[in-house]
Amino acid sequence: MPQYPFQLVDVFGETPFSGNPLAVIALDADRDAAELLAITRWLNLSETAFLLPPTKGGADYRVRIFTLDRELPFAGHPTLGSCHAWLALGGAPRHPGKVVQECGAGLIDVRRGPDGLAFAAPPLIRSGPVEPATLTEACAVLGIAESDVVAARWIDNGPGWLGLQLRDAAAVIAVEPARSHNARSDIGLVGLHDASSPFAYEVRAIFSDPYGGLIEDPVTGSLNASVAEWMLGTGQVTAPFTATQGTRLSRSGRIRIEQEPSGELWVGGHTETLFSGVTGAVAIAAT
Repeated sequence: MPQYPFQLVDVFGETPFSGNPLAVIALDADRDAAELLAITRWLNLSETAFLLPPTKGGADYRVRIFTLDRELPFAGHPTLGSCHAWLALGGAPRHPGKVVQECGAGLIDVRRGPDGLAFAAPPLIRSGPVEPATLTEACAVLGIAESDVVAARWIDNGPGWLGLQLRDAAAVIAVEPARSHNARSDIGLVGLHDASSPFAYEVRAIFSDPYGGLIEDPVTGSLNASVAEWMLGTGQVTAPFTATQGTRLSRSGRIRIEQEPSGELWVGGHTETLFSGVTGAVAIAAT
């Protein structure tokens, strides 16, 4: 029975076991989505990534990204973790200093620098003001008053993020969201750190699991990409800077944001394989 390389990669952690874990399984051919989702649910991490041979010209590898309830066209920490795993397995990029990932959102550039990997932030697929009823529902989920929200907008680059800015980082950390909700929620919170902090702002990601529960992601690349675009666009921060996430979960996520003169954003952080091996006695049937 064939076995496939498997890695658990810590992404965005300041130290080992302080970021967001990602399971990465390298396959030789595509598989049925239902089977990949079943594997993801069994592993029970926020996301699992499956490395595959590329199908588009110019790509170094292809990745399919699954949460516990669906496949995503793009996600940030799986992008960095997948690239890290692909390189660790001996992947050789076509272009020096740059890896090109193929995913549901298209081709994503990942660059290699002295501070680690960084991905080019994808464009938003939904932006603009939030409908009053949606804001009311989100505040109820979070257990906060609408008056606690400094600003709200759609900042969706794939997963569906609704962005809410609170008065400061302490207010973000203090939020006590509900444990469940009868409709899907994908809420990103942001609050600025005070001027004495070496960090720009704190981020939290609250989203639905497949069973109506609400869970928190330790560190979220896609959300940090769209929050950075928001905060830079409104002049509240200047690049380069570092954001924090995971504080409420006793994690120390550190997300580096850089911006090119052209306006292109890069989202980076530390990646490290903490466990590796091969899949055991399990049949992963090719489609």
